[in-house]
Amino acid sequence: MYDGPFFTDDHRAFAATLRRFVDRDLTPHVAAWDEAEAFPREVYGQAAALGLLGLGFPEDCGGTPGDPFLKLVAAAELARAGSGGLAAGLGSHGIALPPIVGLGEPDQIARLVPPVLRGEVIAALAVTEPGGGSDVAHLRTTATRDGDDYVVHGEKTFITSGLRADLLTVAVRTGGSGAEGLTLLAVEGQPAGLTRSPLKKMGWWCSDTAHLHFDGVRVPVANRIGPEGAGFLGLMLDFNGERLGLATMAWAFAEVCFADALAWAQLRETFGRPLIHRQVIRHLLVDLRMDIDAVRATVERLAWRVGQGERPVAEVCMAKNLATRTLEHVAGACVQVLGGAGYMRGGRVERIFRESKVLSIGGGASEVLKDLAAKQLGW
Repeated sequence: MYDGPFFTDDHRAFAATLRRFVDRDLTPHVAAWDEAEAFPREVYGQAAALGLLGLGFPEDCGGTPGDPFLKLVAAAELARAGSGGLAAGLGSHGIALPPIVGLGEPDQIARLVPPVLRGEVIAALAVTEPGGGSDVAHLRTTATRDGDDYVVHGEKTFITSGLRADLLTVAVRTGGSGAEGLTLLAVEGQPAGLTRSPLKKMGWWCSDTAHLHFDGVRVPVANRIGPEGAGFLGLMLDFNGERLGLATMAWAFAEVCFADALAWAQLRETFGRPLIHRQVIRHLLVDLRMDIDAVRATVERLAWRVGQGERPVAEVCMAKNLATRTLEHVAGACVQVLGGAGYMRGGRVERIFRESKVLSIGGGASEVLKDLAAKQLGW
């Protein structure tokens, strides 16, 4: 899997380390964690010890040095556990911390970031609201200055790791309408006035998802991330990376579905012959292989460009749409190949099939990203 021109011995060694961790400490427990709708907090520490949580963050705040292809390796190996909820829960800091690293003061970064990357603190990003998701510029949660504090009123919803997060990066409105009025605050612990409610969902069962209610929550001005009005910029620093990460995750889970469907087709006999001997199944698998390889090529090319310092916003939007659409198709087709076995809870393909739709919504719905791509291309 890692023999292409973008991969080195370091990438392959990291993949081997992660594979042992996934096979030994994650995969045997994923089905139980999914049914329990939670996974143990100690998994964060285990992942941190391998450098997994620090991928992409500066070394001086506890991050793991390396190029974007280490993230691709991490996504591929984590996907082998067959749980998007596990990957989302372990990776929620990946969207919560970039605004702090990008806009925060040195003392804020030193105080807030290293404990997360050590697996001691769980971090989450709180942007989406009940009245709007992808329309970030028009969120309504307010923060009013009162001496050395901001007083926060409003609601956030669909927040990954929102129930047990010790650190919330919260987008609030401190100014007028539009993007210019947005600011980011770091909300620590469980302050008075913050209520968290669990949400039930189609997939990602073992990753907690919360509705947050802020009723006069006081946040020190010292926890403002960057100046007032810089919140939208901080989120934009984050979104391109999040979308490329979601595209990578979609590709990785499509690979898992395909591997299980191919193995089943080679073993399962119908009317005295293995499924793989049926032309309709062989042709389906070839079509799926072509689709998955096209996504991988697209993701690898964009990872290389990002590693060169480029910010290909339109191309990342289109890659996320291509990858998530492909995953939905591949997961559904692989359930069909597995037949009744693919419909039973506990298997990787069944779980990924349930989880596939969320990737088309998170990080910007497909329809919104099409429009953003068109604008970026000057159309």
